Amino acid sequence: MKAVIQRVKSARVRVGGKTVGEIGRGILILAAVERGDDEKVVRKIANKCVNLRIFEDEGGKFNLSALDLGLEVLAISNFTVAGNTEKGRRPSLGRAEDPERAKPLFDVFLEELRKSGLKVETGVFGAKMEVELVNQGPVTFIVGEKKAES
Repeated sequence: MKAVIQRVKSARVRVGGKTVGEIGRGILILAAVERGDDEKVVRKIANKCVNLRIFEDEGGKFNLSALDLGLEVLAISNFTVAGNTEKGRRPSLGRAEDPERAKPLFDVFLEELRKSGLKVETGVFGAKMEVELVNQGPVTFIVGEKKAES
């Protein structure tokens, strides 16, 4: 699994012009289930996301997590995050898991995020979505398991 985490003042996702998920201050996660991922991997990444210290303390250092601060999470499935751009100009999407296997694993990811007690919103798996955000910083990180080349 690979995830792009952005520290946000606010974020929302729309499907067909209708808002289906919206948060205030917290983190936006764009996540892709990759081939070979299992429940252990997605649970590990979910916990890493909510515990990643990307918010400043009083001294201005990244010492606080979304969990520490009781913030909100908007988690969106985004298979292109698994894209490989190393060769040529067209990204290869071969690392992304098939939707039939990815959906239940993404649901496990959401379940694990919700276990944190934080408010967790999401988009619609497999839908064309519009995501709006106000990135605070900007602060953006990539979290994921190292994969063998495919």
